[in-house]
Order: sequence, then structure tokens, then C-alpha cells
Amino acid sequence: MAVIHRTTMSPGKLELLAGWLPLRPWYRGGTGGPQLSKAGGFRLDDPEGEVGIEFMVVTDSRGDEPVTYLVPLTYRGEPLAEAGEGLIGTSEHGVLGRRWIYDGAHDPVLVEQLLALLAGRTTAQDQNASDAPDPTVEVRTEGAGVPAGLTGAGTVTDTADASLVAVGPVTREGPASALTVHRVLRPGPAAAGDGVPGRVLAGWTDPDGTPLHGLFVHLTGA
Repeated sequence: MAVIHRTTMSPGKLELLAGWLPLRPWYRGGTGGPQLSKAGGFRLDDPEGEVGIEFMVVTDSRGDEPVTYLVPLTYRGEPLAEAGEGLIGTSEHGVLGRRWIYDGAHDPVLVEQLLALLAGRTTAQDQNASDAPDPTVEVRTEGAGVPAGLTGAGTVTDTADASLVAVGPVTREGPASALTVHRVLRPGPAAAGDGVPGRVLAGWTDPDGTPLHGLFVHLTGA
């Protein structure tokens, strides 16, 4: 069970993301840097209790229209060499000390728990409360659903509005499946009957306070 500490982080998450987001290929903002606010999200538990896992939604209000991004984050007490490309930065946590913060698409613990969520083996947790499931996070499956044996394959490919995370088993032709993490969020229902075996939908809040709901992640090729 993840414990939410009521403490400080320096630099804060939004401060770190303000420097990191403009370097991403799916960033839609212009010059001057983003003006970020927290818009929603949820957490997953690490069964080993070592890694914090958060699916954070932020909105950039700079520009003609706000743009909302999904940034899966992991928080670690030590650097993770295999996820070096995904390092966002370090921060001093008021209780836990120095934390290494990663783009969770590059972190195998987040990928494993996201697959577990899609397969129904774990439950999304409230972003701001300890030991509190988040009933607004919706998992949809079709057909045979999500196989239990999928694992992270270690390859992340960024596109104009998403990150594709390869998941195994790996065949001679390459990874058998991929998780699509939708970086630029758009409200609306997910299509049904298109052969996608698993989806995660969740909510966030518009800058004017309007509740929105849309697709966060889907799995293909399983």
C-alpha cells in the first residue's frame, strides 16, 4: 500500500515538469515554457513497497487553448540505470529524502503494474489519499482480455501525441504487444469493438473546473 506523505518536495513536481515537457516530441506548447497546473490522476501500488507510482495529469494554460498531458511518474530512493533516458530529475522529499523521479514509461515497475491493472490483478488508488481505491478509473477489456504473462520489453518510442511501450513476450520479429500511453489527453468515450484487448480510462478537471473523462492507456497486439 502506497503511503501519501503530507510534506514538501524541492523542487516540486510541476517545477521539474516545466523544464522537462518542452523537450518531448509530443509537447504542443510554444516558446516561453509551459504554465502548468495539476489536473488529476491516480496511483498504483508497488507490491514491494519501494517505488512510488503516479499517473499525473497536468494542464498547460499558456497559449491560445489549454493542453492537458498525461505524465506517468515513478519515485525511487536510488537511481535506476536501465531507465536513465527517462530521468526527469531529483527532488528532496521532506520525509523520504532524495528521490529520483522518472518518466514511468521507462520504468519496469510501472509497466508491470499497469499491465496488472489491465489484467484485473490490481486496483487503481486515489492520487491524494493512502489506502483508498479510485473508483473513477475504468478498465475495459474485450475478447479474451489481457494475458497474464505479459512483461515489459524495455523499448519506448515517442510519437506526436503518445508513447509506445513495448511489452513481451518478445518474438523473432520483435515485441508481441505495445502499451500506448496517450500523452495529449482528449475527453470522450473509447471506441468499442476494434480489437483492442484492454483500455484504461480516467478523469481530470478542466481549468474552469469542468470534469472530463477520456482514454489514458490502451494495449494492442495481445
